[in-house]
Amino acid sequence: MQDEHSNNANAAPPPVPPPATPFAAIFDWDGVIVDSSQAHERSWEILAAEEKRTLPPGHFKRGFGRKNEFIIPNILQWADPADTAEIRRLGARKEALYREIVAGSGLEPLPGVRELLAGLRDAKIPCAVGSSSHRENIDLALRLLGLTDFFAGIVTSENVGKGKPDPEVFLKAAASVGCAAGNGVVFEDALAGVEAGLAGGFRVIGVATTNPAADLAAAGATLVVERLTAVTAETVRRLATGSGYGDATGSGGTR
Repeated sequence: MQDEHSNNANAAPPPVPPPATPFAAIFDWDGVIVDSSQAHERSWEILAAEEKRTLPPGHFKRGFGRKNEFIIPNILQWADPADTAEIRRLGARKEALYREIVAGSGLEPLPGVRELLAGLRDAKIPCAVGSSSHRENIDLALRLLGLTDFFAGIVTSENVGKGKPDPEVFLKAAASVGCAAGNGVVFEDALAGVEAGLAGGFRVIGVATTNPAADLAAAGATLVVERLTAVTAETVRRLATGSGYGDATGSGGTR
């Protein structure tokens, strides 16, 4: 019978865990993963009718990428900024209306989303969501789209005290997948989101779904694409590591 010490001496050493990925891909949600603008705009219209309030011209574009806690008192001017209970009530009802609309009409990912997420997973680049949307909205969309397994971290409106253009949501999203502040690439369609990503020290890919490419470039986006079909995991790696774009952007990319 072999002694216990001999068995331990001959045992294989425990496997060494792979080093942490030094960067991540962080995605805004609305306008990047899905085009939910019509459902969001319609939910505001229904809420306005329910509350017998008016919507100011241009409110939707001005509020894109912002938290309801900013939109309701500052853009719509439906509540005093100090009346947090009323702001929460209106915001909760608006998001419930949005989910009713989406559950009835369904959602589709924007072109290139599923392929890019699969490529990032194969390249072992962790993905996170950093969105001003509410968590219930994200969870519903993930189920409808079948994308849940692609995201290792999700940070939403409920998890932050400051909305975009403050970088808090992206900093927390990076931390949720074990990456340091600024280590990664943010995907954004809103000007406030581009500003937030840059403020957090990230490279930013502007996706021209909500705003024109020229406006995203003027806001400082590191790279601007018309759609995510122009982006690959190699694009993300080169941007995150500062090794340049090369030919990684494919068609549709501008600098």
